[in-house]
Amino acid sequence: MSIGPFQILIIALIILVLFGRGKISETMGEFGKGIRGFKKGLADEPAKLEGQSAAPAEVPAERRSAD
Repeated sequence: MSIGPFQILIIALIILVLFGRGKISETMGEFGKGIRGFKKGLADEPAKLEGQSAAPAEVPAERRSAD
């Protein structure tokens, strides 16, 4: 048994009646904010890693004198 367009319409109407239009749009807005935050975090991560690897490691003074 497959779900046709009529059944999907009925399910959508039931969800709309149960949750209301405001709650659904609020939930979708929060979902969008979460995705934007996740993408921003992914974009910021390579910049943090590049900044860490660019600085050379400090060699202690006692090691420099032994060389």
